[in-house]
Amino acid sequence: MPASEAHSDIARVFLFLQGPSSSLFTKIADQLELRGHRCLRVNLNVGDQIFWRRRNAHAYRGKGGEHWRQYLDRFMHTQGVTDLVLLGEERPYHRIAVALAGDHDIDVTVIEMGYLRPDWLTIERNGMSSNSHFPIAPDYIVEAAKTLPEPDWKRRYRQTFMAEAAYDLLYNLPNVFLSFLYPHYHRHALFHPLAEYAGWLMRLAGGKRRQKAAEAAIHALKAEDTPFFVYPLQLQTDYQLRAHSSYNDQREAIDDVLRSFAGHAPANARLAVKIHPLDNGLINWQRFIVQRSAKLGLLQRIVFLDGGNLDEMLLSCRGVVTVNSTVGLNALQKGVPVKVLGSAIFNMAGLTDQRSLDEFWEAPRPPEELLRTAFFRLVAATIQVRGNFYSKRGTDAGAAAIAERLDARTINEPGAFVKIRPRLRPVKRQQG
Repeated sequence: MPASEAHSDIARVFLFLQGPSSSLFTKIADQLELRGHRCLRVNLNVGDQIFWRRRNAHAYRGKGGEHWRQYLDRFMHTQGVTDLVLLGEERPYHRIAVALAGDHDIDVTVIEMGYLRPDWLTIERNGMSSNSHFPIAPDYIVEAAKTLPEPDWKRRYRQTFMAEAAYDLLYNLPNVFLSFLYPHYHRHALFHPLAEYAGWLMRLAGGKRRQKAAEAAIHALKAEDTPFFVYPLQLQTDYQLRAHSSYNDQREAIDDVLRSFAGHAPANARLAVKIHPLDNGLINWQRFIVQRSAKLGLLQRIVFLDGGNLDEMLLSCRGVVTVNSTVGLNALQKGVPVKVLGSAIFNMAGLTDQRSLDEFWEAPRPPEELLRTAFFRLVAATIQVRGNFYSKRGTDAGAAAIAERLDARTINEPGAFVKIRPRLRPVKRQQG
């Protein structure tokens, strides 16, 4: 029997909540229904509705909080939901849904952009980062991965920025202009969509100039033949920063890194701060960093980059400091020392430097090769599939692989699910 027609013995009921602004979730549902399961969707806004043009859709137009909890509690019970599938388990609507899933003994699957980018997708049981059940004990990981093969790192699927932007517009603009259809919906993002788009248009207008400036700065940095570290900024709206770190705002993280670098890095060392390629420009990070650096006497030692080849930098730097960006994983793949300031599945003894940030600058410790190899093999085999969000081939491949894992209940398998969650949720700093 073809794999697409095979299904498990017991039909299940999959409830999809918000996913990426792409066709991925509907394609997963199509694959699951071929396997004999039932797939439902609760739409929270017009964008959700646009990206779920298939049967079994239910519109929720009520208020959030307790109203949403009561509605979903009844829905899960009456529909006999067995599985919950969503993107971004820390979104307010999703946090309530995940808690209810625990009450109803419903399996939770979180799908996100891949840890192993660019053409991988993440699929984890219960959540990511501090919510992850991926093991953290080095000996356990080495043992679990001992029979796993080295992943195929050749890139298979490509997507364009224009495709991603088009899908984003198709999702968000109807939510702005047709918001009366879902009058009580509240976005999880920090910025209004129109403000974000205005920021991106301004950044696109100067993209070539910034790229040339970044390339020149990287060339000059390498030509100096002095040690330098890389600090990649994350998106201010990223829940990896908002939920899985102690920082209330990225500016707090920047302050920590700059103060530590000023006080403890070798006098001849430089720090390259790189802006996220999808940053909307609504916060002037360069101005903020210049102001803080000037107060700390660091202006001549800080290199601000808005563009440039990250891989080229990683191959030449002494180490990477990150809150919990996947740039840390990219660096570890290359054997580069990494210091993590937040919660991340790759932050563990033997893989990342566990000493304080102050100590890291002086003598950064690279990952242990045996653990590094085992870690990436286990991640690739258990919580990653090949595919992407914004291309036909990528979503086709990703949906087929994810549906197969969901149907067979092999997410986090073999051996990458620890029953008791091994990471603590960071406690937020008190403000003021």
